[in-house]
Amino acid sequence: MIDIPDELIATQYAYNGAAGRAFVAALPGLAGRFLEEWGLRRDGAAMYGMCALVLPVVREADGVPAALKLQLVDEETVGEPVALRAWGAAGAGAVGVLGHDPGTGALLLERLDEGRPLSGVAGGGGVPGGSRLVGEVADARRAVTVLGEVLARLAAVPAPEGLRTLGDAVERMLAAAPEAVGRLADEEERRLLADCAAAVREVAGEPGDRLLHWDLHYDNILAGRADAGRAGEWVALDPKPLAGDPGFELFPALDNLFDAGEVVWRFDALTEALGMERDRGRARAWTLARVLQNAVWAVGDGERELAPDHAEIARRLLGVR
Repeated sequence: MIDIPDELIATQYAYNGAAGRAFVAALPGLAGRFLEEWGLRRDGAAMYGMCALVLPVVREADGVPAALKLQLVDEETVGEPVALRAWGAAGAGAVGVLGHDPGTGALLLERLDEGRPLSGVAGGGGVPGGSRLVGEVADARRAVTVLGEVLARLAAVPAPEGLRTLGDAVERMLAAAPEAVGRLADEEERRLLADCAAAVREVAGEPGDRLLHWDLHYDNILAGRADAGRAGEWVALDPKPLAGDPGFELFPALDNLFDAGEVVWRFDALTEALGMERDRGRARAWTLARVLQNAVWAVGDGERELAPDHAEIARRLLGVR
């Protein structure tokens, strides 16, 4: 029997409606099917995120540890196996694909050390609007440095044909920007979001062609396992891939484990890792695009204010204060 975590059920029902309910109902059968078809044995408690159930398994034929990932395929996840294989062929530091079923989106992935996320290096997290203790900041900066190294390897790979593109996303967010600005309750936030949209318009004509992860935060990088030849390596997983400019990748590392006083330091460290330090204006504009994208989505869900951390990131990068 496969127990489906209540949190995954709630997320699927809330965000995916009928499709989410159908996905949850099908999960036990899907898990049983692929455990049998791929010759897998359960090897630990189920794990989950917002959109996927992950079962630690062992491949019975050769004893190789792996992870069976079952998720609802949508426009964000459909390109995951394509991206992972492209990064794998380039030796770019992403989790390896051992199997894929195109009909259901089921993935058999290399097992990583789920007990050692990069967020563990960063310490306890920041205080919005404040700063952390000196030791915690140093730990967080080490994590940012590692993330920048991983990000640089991923972004060096050109995007395969057929993935969703940043150009399409930018077109949609700019079309929705005036309405999003108008619906914000606070005048200062309306000006701030309008400034983000203006910055994005300046770079919209050159959306880029690199293979982007889109969701590279500190919990989406895990330590590799020695039995997979990955000892001492940090490995990216769970991409929501698209083709675009590497500057669009920086926002998650600024927002995750948020620390207002570290925003500019993190931004500078990441642009340096990507070789964008001489083109910080472009990197800044694409980071502000993520603030705009999130605001458009939030306003569409009925919100009338910016997320406080997102607003502070925009202020810091725009030099408002």
